[in-house]
Amino acid sequence: MSAEANLPSVVDPEAFTVSRTITVNAAPERVWQAITEPEHIAKWSVFTPSMDRIAIGGEGTWILENYGSTPITIERLDPPHSITYRWGPDLADPAQSTVFTFTLEAVGNETVLTVAETGFGNLADAATEMESHRQGWDSQLDRLVAHFVVAAA
Repeated sequence: MSAEANLPSVVDPEAFTVSRTITVNAAPERVWQAITEPEHIAKWSVFTPSMDRIAIGGEGTWILENYGSTPITIERLDPPHSITYRWGPDLADPAQSTVFTFTLEAVGNETVLTVAETGFGNLADAATEMESHRQGWDSQLDRLVAHFVVAAA
């Protein structure tokens, strides 16, 4: 596994984005499963996910205890290189949802995974939402990295 620690998420207030790049000690195919298949997402995420299918237009909900459920849909798909989800209380309204893309790149026996979330400029309180999601991506992607460390042990 890479000796360097993964850097935290970054907020770009001018572009209204949150992004983070991490290195995961697993092949891209395994990381792909972990970020696309509900039964695998549930192993590392705080969300309880459901999806009707892993395809463009696939729909589901991600439930966060003490927060509620969030509708989610797949907007773009390029297995096993990238997947783009839209999530929020009203997926049809850009002022109620954001879009995040996972991009995977094989580097030796590891995967460099980047998440970029956009659409915060449409939200009522963009700064608060970006900071909240920055913290969320830090926590969630740290859990993803740890999941593969435990799986390798």
